[in-house]
Amino acid sequence: MAASMSTTTFFACINPPTAPNRIQKTPNSNPFSLASLPSAHKHWKISQDHDTFASTPLEYPNYGTKKHDFGGFSVQHSHKLEACRRALKKVGKDDGFESLDMINAIQRLGIDYHFEEDIDAILKGQYAKYIAHGDCGQNLHEVALRFRLLRQRGYYVPADVFNKFKDREGKFDKELGKDINGLMSLFEASQLSIEREGILDEAGIFCEQLLNAWQIRHLDDNQVSVVGNTLRNPYHKSLARFMAKKFFGNFTGRNGWYSNDLHHLAKMDFNMVQSIHQKEIVQISKWWTDVGLAQDLKFARDQPLKWYIVSMACLTDPVLSEERVELTKPISLIYIIDDIFDVHGTLEEVTLFTAAINKWDLAALEELPEYMKICFKVLTGITDEISHKIYQRHGWNPVDSLRKTWASLCNAFLVEAQWFSSGQSPKAAEYLKNAVVSSGVHVVLIHIFFLLGHGVTKETVHIVDNVPEIISSPATILRLWDDLGSAMDESQDGQDGSYIDYYMNEHKDSTVKEAREKVIDMISDSWKCLNKECLISPNQLPTKFNEACLNMARVVPLLYSYDDNHDLPSLEEHMKSMLYQSVHM
Repeated sequence: MAASMSTTTFFACINPPTAPNRIQKTPNSNPFSLASLPSAHKHWKISQDHDTFASTPLEYPNYGTKKHDFGGFSVQHSHKLEACRRALKKVGKDDGFESLDMINAIQRLGIDYHFEEDIDAILKGQYAKYIAHGDCGQNLHEVALRFRLLRQRGYYVPADVFNKFKDREGKFDKELGKDINGLMSLFEASQLSIEREGILDEAGIFCEQLLNAWQIRHLDDNQVSVVGNTLRNPYHKSLARFMAKKFFGNFTGRNGWYSNDLHHLAKMDFNMVQSIHQKEIVQISKWWTDVGLAQDLKFARDQPLKWYIVSMACLTDPVLSEERVELTKPISLIYIIDDIFDVHGTLEEVTLFTAAINKWDLAALEELPEYMKICFKVLTGITDEISHKIYQRHGWNPVDSLRKTWASLCNAFLVEAQWFSSGQSPKAAEYLKNAVVSSGVHVVLIHIFFLLGHGVTKETVHIVDNVPEIISSPATILRLWDDLGSAMDESQDGQDGSYIDYYMNEHKDSTVKEAREKVIDMISDSWKCLNKECLISPNQLPTKFNEACLNMARVVPLLYSYDDNHDLPSLEEHMKSMLYQSVHM
């Protein structure tokens, strides 16, 4: 079926072959599947111990959220937050570098949502100063940091501001290798490139080479860990809140007069947000138990914790608690429906199931097995429930759009099932076009668009319904990242159905290494397209939705960074850190 072609959805993985009367699985089904490993299930189920979260008294402050009562506003937190606000306003008055440095620290500590208006005001002033004088600064660190902070906020600064750091031959000056902070900032800035910005591509390669060489020469230097983390997790392509704990350690000892207050505030904030997430897990656990799919559909995944982490990654603002809980529900259905296509359904059954989804008609399921009826009833119930809540809150009924996303997902699953059943090998481009849809990313992002409820008009609904590049780009990034994991070495026989396989079928002289390099370049191009859509090109979609699309792309490496045991240690580490391990005050 579809999964045997390694067209794994965003959330779904492959299970072992099923009974002979079902569509047969090949031995090349994706081996890098968390769900297919018995030992992995213990990490992603929600144990009964989570219920203790519901009764744990919370001493953290109310951050203005309407959904959580933390037992009164913490005086200590209030004082720290106000002190940090005063500090930011003070350093922001002169439009100097210190304000940029403080904004950078605030963002990396994961507490920038408290200072949005102040940050906007400072960066607006910084951009006005740049426009008036055409100068981004003198030293590399300052120019690169100002470039990154402005561009990621939607203020366009051309990449040629870095030409001043090139030598007479048009290459970056090797003397820059002595400026480690400058190199790290330039590497960070290079991650915000768009198409036809070769200077940023060149900058990224230049910095990576010099920083890697510096690490080898300075193994005992305290800054080695900072350099390594910058190369592995550049800010723009990482989830700041997931990385905040690492920055806590690096933040210690900073000289800024405001540093202690920021550090203390960030620690309190982390623990407060963690308590919100724990409450959300309790709600999801209750819903997953009540809906009964794990009991009624024995072949179904039972990984609600993993599904929730994706919601948590995409919707980072603590105030979006209810939205994270609601988003986890359609994510679970992506898993279940993928199981129907990949594990349990015959080709005839999934063809009829797809037709029923397109018609959104329960009567069309009468000839199908009971498990499909159960799934369809849950799907319609969840879709109607979410649509009703969105209508009540935002005054727009998204049911037609949501139904359309589910139909398109099933249509893509069916195409893959037909390819596998017939033995057909599609062209690489044809495969990728369909696989971007079968990734399930568009289903998640369109749900997010309506759950956020900002800027919902006929025009914007039409845009998202047609899956623009701001949605298809993170889907492409995910699809290709997954396919990189399907060709770990040249010993594979090329039958697992990844983009790499189909590309090599068309280009007979290509090696696996060359095909992988091609895919890596395509991922880079998709990031450039996403950067342009979110940061450069004006669009009618709200800022919070743009950020969710970026976060979708940012979480991809965590979902597909397998170790030698085919586990996801990085994702598991972040899960434990974000949900269970509080920060010592």
